Amino acid sequence: METAIQLSEVTKQYSAKKAVDHISFTIGKGEIVSILGPNGAGKTTIISMMLGLKKPTSGSVEILGSSPSDRKVKEEIGAMLQEVSVMDAVKVSELIHLFRSYYDKSLPYENLLTLSGLEKDAGIMATSLSGGQKRRLGFALAMAGDPSVLFLDEPTVGMDVTSRTAFWETIRSLKDAGKTIILTTHYLEEADRLSDRIIMMNHGKIVADGTPEEIKNRLTVKYVSVSADASLELDVFQTIPGVTEVERDGDHIKIYGDDTDAILIHLVRQNLAVRDFDIHKGDLDEAFSNLMKEGESDDASLSSTV
Repeated sequence: METAIQLSEVTKQYSAKKAVDHISFTIGKGEIVSILGPNGAGKTTIISMMLGLKKPTSGSVEILGSSPSDRKVKEEIGAMLQEVSVMDAVKVSELIHLFRSYYDKSLPYENLLTLSGLEKDAGIMATSLSGGQKRRLGFALAMAGDPSVLFLDEPTVGMDVTSRTAFWETIRSLKDAGKTIILTTHYLEEADRLSDRIIMMNHGKIVADGTPEEIKNRLTVKYVSVSADASLELDVFQTIPGVTEVERDGDHIKIYGDDTDAILIHLVRQNLAVRDFDIHKGDLDEAFSNLMKEGESDDASLSSTV
């Protein structure tokens, strides 16, 4: 896979604080990558350096093989930032045409309206748009130059469920067209559904990097839950291959193990007197929460040894 973005030992320091601490990663062309983390983790600083808005204190940032401050690179970058400010007394159509004029190559006006779902709003004053409509306008402006690399910062805030689903479909179509997409979002379901890869940050460092499935497998607890009469001994579950722990709460039993499918198959084949099968494989919210707890625990351990 060709490289779209490369960060090498990047640090950004403000006085005594390191907002970003020796971060390195490579993103391939055509990937959708989510950068996640709590407030203050360093996500915004990383995005700002990739956009060329800030320079690293040390290390290097390359977009499409060059510095993000190069004009040719800027022509290939689109950014939908979290806050969308619009000019007074300007219609949606006029603002889109204005942004198209900034680029030597640009997407056709009609295409931008279709991509953003603003076909019926072109004649409206931009300042009168709702929050969700402004997000879609921000997306149209980010796509005006037909960018190769697209940055999306909290893109679906303010959108209703229908608009959010349509937006996800649009993002997948852009990936299919070869666009590289960097996403930051607090909607972890969004990151889970869209991302080829997730980079999790905390305290200016990368704490996890992998596919959504890899991260969930590493950071979530998996178990099969069943109901059974109190007379059924737990020993019959503990002998199942791959089972790491068994818990009972009345007639409710949790059988822990990494391969929940294999555990379920074994239960069925044994023809045990159990019912109400349910598999818990964890989601990205759980993985994120567990990872942040790990970080807090590490910080506490470090503090106690200093």
